[in-house]
Amino acid sequence: MRTTPPNTPTTRRRWRRVASAVTATAALLLTGLTTAAQAQAADTSSSKVTWTRSCALPRHHDEMACNALRVTGGRTAFQQQHGISAKAAEASSPSGYGPTDLRSAYGLTSAAANNGSGRTVAIVDAYDDPNAESDLAAYRSHYGLPACTTANGCFRKVSQTGSTTALPTADSGWAGEISLDLDMASAVCPNCHITLVEAKSASMANLGTAVNEAVSLGAKYVSNSYGGGESSSDATYDSTYFNHPGVAITVSAGDAGYGAEYPAASRYVTAVGGTSLTASSTARGWSESVWRTSSTEGTGSGCSAYDTKPTWQTDTGCTRRMIADVSAVADPATGVSVYDTYGADGQGWATYGGTSASAPIIASVYALAGTPSTGSYPAKFPYANTSALNDVTSGSNGSCTTSYFCTARTGYDGPTGLGTPEGLGAFTG
Repeated sequence: MRTTPPNTPTTRRRWRRVASAVTATAALLLTGLTTAAQAQAADTSSSKVTWTRSCALPRHHDEMACNALRVTGGRTAFQQQHGISAKAAEASSPSGYGPTDLRSAYGLTSAAANNGSGRTVAIVDAYDDPNAESDLAAYRSHYGLPACTTANGCFRKVSQTGSTTALPTADSGWAGEISLDLDMASAVCPNCHITLVEAKSASMANLGTAVNEAVSLGAKYVSNSYGGGESSSDATYDSTYFNHPGVAITVSAGDAGYGAEYPAASRYVTAVGGTSLTASSTARGWSESVWRTSSTEGTGSGCSAYDTKPTWQTDTGCTRRMIADVSAVADPATGVSVYDTYGADGQGWATYGGTSASAPIIASVYALAGTPSTGSYPAKFPYANTSALNDVTSGSNGSCTTSYFCTARTGYDGPTGLGTPEGLGAFTG
């Protein structure tokens, strides 16, 4: 959860890190020590959609927050498209985009049907979701996807040390995040195996250890849907947790609007921004713009204060690492269907948004595209194949002195990077 501080990168970074005990205490009083958040709202075709943040505000330095937003009311783009009435917290049936929609929007229909066998997408999150496997089964069964279970070898859940029995403490907010991640991997790459690696807390050290464990278990595609403010420790985190040549590591760009987050700022990862996705009468059948609800709600982007610029980024306004690289749907008002039954907020079907949706989508596109070449950094691949992306050219996620840091344009921009997938061409190398 986040409050709504003034919209400056310095203020946002200070708030995300919760650097002072006073700030942390005040934030906890506001949140009531729960994962509930004040609902934010977005307008989609004059229908107000409200949502709440899934995960609690970080209480310590270098603690991360998940980037999942659960819709609580209003009428989503999916409901409007299919003539479904608005219902708050609808739990009996899907109210967001499903696998067919996502594959259609991103040119993945054929690839999803034919690719992915023998490949493993790893999902890294904090804490345990006791219902992860059964909820995943319900999602996949509803959409007619092949079963992915422990018994058939498709699904595996482990701790950050690789244990299948000594799992972390359960957490309802992170369970929603886990369900979102598992469902998006299933929607985009239904033939892939899935490994869920659960860190024992939301600290960068534990989440980073979970990333290393995912790679050691053989995953070539690792999704991370969390983030926090940048710090001078980030270079150390880069080399310790994210420098894995030959592995596609995706990270959410953040949900607080313009401003850089870590680990999206790592030069070794693919930073994934967020869009609003709606059906249209274009040849593609879909249109996208930068996701922004308010000055403090929307996809993250920005110029890193600490991380070195990778050689494949050639924009000239930022001398360090620029966020994002690519993007996918993240607006809760145009959100995705998720099945989650753990905790008070896990009542079955829900619609989710946030860049927690876009990160596993992109990790799964990498998986459809095939094993990255030995020694490669897959974050580079889209920069060599920009014609295989949908260039998002409208919208902004805030105010900034260098326009493309926060405003979409033709070619590269911060909020959406180089664009969204149009097939697999931008994700091979």
